Amino acid sequence: MIMGLTGGIASGKSTVSAIFVDKGARLVDADVIAREVMLPESPVLAAAVQEFGEEILQPDGTLNRARLGAIVFHDPDARQKLNELTHPAIRREIKNRMYALEQEVPQQLVIVDIPLLYESRLDNLFQEIIVVYVPRELQLDRLMERNTLTMEQAEGRLSAQMDIEQKRSKATYVIDNSGNLDNTRQQVAALWDRLGLS
Repeated sequence: MIMGLTGGIASGKSTVSAIFVDKGARLVDADVIAREVMLPESPVLAAAVQEFGEEILQPDGTLNRARLGAIVFHDPDARQKLNELTHPAIRREIKNRMYALEQEVPQQLVIVDIPLLYESRLDNLFQEIIVVYVPRELQLDRLMERNTLTMEQAEGRLSAQMDIEQKRSKATYVIDNSGNLDNTRQQVAALWDRLGLS
């Protein structure tokens, strides 16, 4: 069984994914794949350098994520261009890994953690989608604290994504991560049982 998992920035997707893995699920992490397609020698990184300039590189040739982020977070056209460069490679690798795991462990749940699942129109890959939810105000607080951002910077990042309430309305299942860790674990355990997993 393959299920997509998404949520808003700073909603706790990684925490929820880790709880599923602890229970025996296998994980495909789109963030890990996104980093891999931007490694040195990657054709995707070469194309990004051609588009955005050498300043997006560290002295050792690796991607300077902060610098690239600063360029694309405030410029929708630049963000769109970056997505056009990276998304086909990321999508291809996500599909390869999730179908390989489905073949390898057909009895196990495969969780595919994709932060921008709806924004990237990857929801069509899944029959069922879990949304990790926290209210927008809590998202803002957590994001400012986690990334040491100003309110304006955090708002900018949230505005670059689909609104969390809209994601929640599209979900097959919702894990509300606005409480404590035990509460989140209980919700994952309840869903695990509901899905008939052992």
